[in-house]
Amino acid sequence: MSENRIRVVIADDQELVRAGFAMVIGSQPDMQVVGQAGDGAQAVALAETLRPDVVLMDVRMPGMDGIEATRRVSSLQASADGRPTRVIILTTFDLDEYVMAAINAGASGFLLKDTEPETLLSSIRTVFNGNAIIAPSATKRLIEKMMQDGYAKDRSLAGIPSGAQSAAAAAPSQGGRPAYTDPELELLTDREREVLVEIAHGLSNQEIASKLFISLPTVKTHVAHILAKINARDRVQAVVFAYDNGIV
Repeated sequence: MSENRIRVVIADDQELVRAGFAMVIGSQPDMQVVGQAGDGAQAVALAETLRPDVVLMDVRMPGMDGIEATRRVSSLQASADGRPTRVIILTTFDLDEYVMAAINAGASGFLLKDTEPETLLSSIRTVFNGNAIIAPSATKRLIEKMMQDGYAKDRSLAGIPSGAQSAAAAAPSQGGRPAYTDPELELLTDREREVLVEIAHGLSNQEIASKLFISLPTVKTHVAHILAKINARDRVQAVVFAYDNGIV
């Protein structure tokens, strides 16, 4: 039975927080806590050794913080069964300035530390199955805050060749839209752009299907094509892409 359980590592510098999460997770027949870490370096070491399915990662820890730890864990090669280790960020506030950086480091979403046990458990299962978790209401507030702080602008220029970078920085934006957009945006069909907009608004596949009057399997196909074309590992990074490129 243990081989079929979702294997979880908990990384938080507060022992009581770790104990609380461990108690909740340990109560489930389909989950087990395989390790606990008090800082980022320990979390990375455990992930390398144990290859857990999911790491619950506190974003603020002494020494190596949760962002760098998330980047290193997310860069690990998939385990023997082909499953990568996925990271859920734990934070005290839903507008924590570090969360967006962690998501771009490879996290599959974030949870508030005071989240309900049922939400914690369902989120672990969701991430284990390859999906992202992030509250729709928090998605928009979080990303808009980072946009206001200049995060998206800096990120969008980061991957541009130096010559194009200076041109993009000097070019005026149109109606608040970024002067430079990722070339992957041009690969999307009109329908895929529509679906991406709704993903960025926090809609589920079923809600997108209802709004656009298309079938659920069709939405799932569009989402898969979108993620592949923009090189996003999950819906959270697709949301970041959408905001970075000004389509929402």
